Order: sequence, then C-alpha cells, then structure tokens
Amino acid sequence: MKWTSALAIYILFWAFSVFLVLPFGVRTADEAGTAKIPGQAESAPHIFLAGRTAWRVTIVATILFALFYLNFVFGWVTTDMLDWTRWGVD
Repeated sequence: MKWTSALAIYILFWAFSVFLVLPFGVRTADEAGTAKIPGQAESAPHIFLAGRTAWRVTIVATILFALFYLNFVFGWVTTDMLDWTRWGVD
C-alpha cells in the first residue's frame, strides 16, 4: 500500500471516529449545575474541549487504522470470506 493511500484511509478513519467519540463525556448545563444561556438547547454541552476531543478521536482512529492495516498485511478477513452468495443467502 502506498503511503498516500494509507494517509487517505487514515483521514477517513479519523473523520468517522469523530462521530463515534463526540457523544461520550458530554455534560449538559443541567448536569453541570449551571444556568443555561437564553436560547441554548437543552442538549448543548456545558463546556466543549476541542483539544481533548481531537486527542480522543486521534487515539480511536489510530487503533482502528492499525487493525485495518494489520488485516491488510496478514489477510485475516478477505473479500472471499465475505461472499454471501456461496452460502445461499440472497
């Protein structure tokens, strides 16, 4: 695999991981015990720490990419294994 392809796939894993990580660790104003700003949604985070979220996303994306790359090298799961037609499933 070329390094440019690996980089592009890593970026895709990073973008996907954002949606996995965002819901975790979020506290609303009610949970934090602070007053809401007028017009604020009830589900809005009390404090959003972009750096901490980016760090968590990077860790998750790196682990997922490492698993993907190891599967690419060692061939644990191949496309032949995912051929549903040979099992008689339509």
